[in-house]
Amino acid sequence: MKRFIYFSALFLLCGSFITKDEPSYIPIDYDNFQRGERLEFKVNFGIFSIGEAEMVIDPKSYKVNHRPCYKIDVYGRTSGMVDWVANVDDHWGAYVDSAALIPHISYRKIREGNYKKDEVVRFDHRVNLIEAKVADKKTGKFKEPKVYVAPDGVRDMMAGAMYLRTVDFSKMKVGDKFMINGFFEDSFYDLELIYRGRDKVKTKAGKFNAIKLAPVIPENELFDGEDSIVAWVTDDKNKLPLKIQAKMFIGNVSVELSDYTQTKHPVTSKIK
Repeated sequence: MKRFIYFSALFLLCGSFITKDEPSYIPIDYDNFQRGERLEFKVNFGIFSIGEAEMVIDPKSYKVNHRPCYKIDVYGRTSGMVDWVANVDDHWGAYVDSAALIPHISYRKIREGNYKKDEVVRFDHRVNLIEAKVADKKTGKFKEPKVYVAPDGVRDMMAGAMYLRTVDFSKMKVGDKFMINGFFEDSFYDLELIYRGRDKVKTKAGKFNAIKLAPVIPENELFDGEDSIVAWVTDDKNKLPLKIQAKMFIGNVSVELSDYTQTKHPVTSKIK
């Protein structure tokens, strides 16, 4: 069930990027979300609901490295009969700089059947270093950290997800591509996204006018063909993550918005 959390975090993965050569701590002009926002999602395999996830921006303001931060948490779990077979109860989180939208600390507590992983990652943007610590599965004590040299302004999944919501898609044409890169699980990665234009999409939370994006996925044994993964965000000031759909050789998996509260702006993209 490690794939479960992969799909429930796909919105975040698609957003985990930086503009290359971007200096650290450059303030970003945005007005797309606020403290206290809460988003809920359903995870589906075909017609079956197999899990749920929740993304919360803590109402409080935090300081890390003397910088004001958001505390953002994502909880993912299996549900229904799937829970009997392969229980998943995961917690991802980060302290994200509220001006530059880059991470200072990220953490994961993964519980997927017999598999577990506890990780804390610290980002020092002043010297472009990342320190990642993973706990020993038996003792629970953290091992010696691994240190990585990072590019300027590198983002983790949480910071990337929030940054993606600030992108001005109105200046893009259908088919425009942009390269993104980030840090996840000891690795830096590049991802190419294609702007597919405006669309309408139906979710558990309703029907919305949406912006459609598709990451370019290399040929592999898991995903099926071109646009094997497609994501939608609301076509309004909030740019809420609405849905992501993955076409796999074993079937279709989707993550879709089921509820939202405390958004920064009215969700004007909702049709019904």
